[in-house]
Amino acid sequence: MRAVVITEPGGPDVLQVQEVPPPTLKPDEVRVRVVATAVNRADLLQRQGNYAPPPGASPYPGLECSGTVVELGAEVAGWQVGDEVCALLSGGGYAEEVAVPVGQLLPVPAGVSLVDAAALPEVACTVWSMVFGEHAGRLQPGERLLVHGGSSGIGTMAIQLAKQRGATVLTTAGTPRKAKFCRELGADVAINYREEVFDEKVLAETGGSGVDVILDNMGASYLPRNLSCLAVGGRLIVLGLQGGVKGELNLGVLLAKRATVHAAGLRARPPQDKANVVAQTQANVWPLIEAGGVRPIIDRVLTLDDAAEAHELVESSEHIGKVLLRAEG
Repeated sequence: MRAVVITEPGGPDVLQVQEVPPPTLKPDEVRVRVVATAVNRADLLQRQGNYAPPPGASPYPGLECSGTVVELGAEVAGWQVGDEVCALLSGGGYAEEVAVPVGQLLPVPAGVSLVDAAALPEVACTVWSMVFGEHAGRLQPGERLLVHGGSSGIGTMAIQLAKQRGATVLTTAGTPRKAKFCRELGADVAINYREEVFDEKVLAETGGSGVDVILDNMGASYLPRNLSCLAVGGRLIVLGLQGGVKGELNLGVLLAKRATVHAAGLRARPPQDKANVVAQTQANVWPLIEAGGVRPIIDRVLTLDDAAEAHELVESSEHIGKVLLRAEG
């Protein structure tokens, strides 16, 4: 099969489409013929040599895909050859075929094309588990959510889900165009962080009380300012480190606010944990998608042969929503 191979750690030019052996199928896995995959920032880190796949995972990048079931493992029940699916992966999405643990399969939501469905698994599972999950954000109707990077794939899903579930949404974005898009998607407040000091704006917009949950992709550089934005009992969910890994945390502020800082991730979780997240996401998010209240936001669709171009685009942060790669031209 054809797959995008990271020939060595480096820039986008190290990505090459090569002929490789198809994946070996385990008894509890399903073989999927990939129609499309999506580019996530984790893929960029893996290409740079900074984010190795979990043990036993495919060496090829790609944390989600959509496609058609072509083979069932001996222990698989509930799925049939020919089913159209999308899937949460530990790797291997940038290929023509991938082996998927059965608990990480999802049906394609009604009203969503098979290609577009590739934009859903990673963002939907991430946002559901981290913003609404009982062990993380626990966002409730009537609470306030601050989403950093609101025009990203994660951000666009978080805005939509939070609004559908009755929360007030504030978000940051880096350009007027992106801020406008976030407002059109449902954000109550969109802050251009290049023109405004986001923590001052958040406190002004909330009457000084702050927000209940923050979904943060920046890490260290935003840590003190995020803490100042939290309401009493607030939860800071850190899922990215674009702003660095080491920051200073004022424990006095944390104690006074009875706040929580929670580091979150999906890729390295055990299969059963991922299966639980996938099941909860299907139960809670898929009905909203099928009702039309939530949709995948897709910037553009390229092909596996364009993987380097796609990585350059995502690194530039010029996109809005997801960048997809079709497995066939």
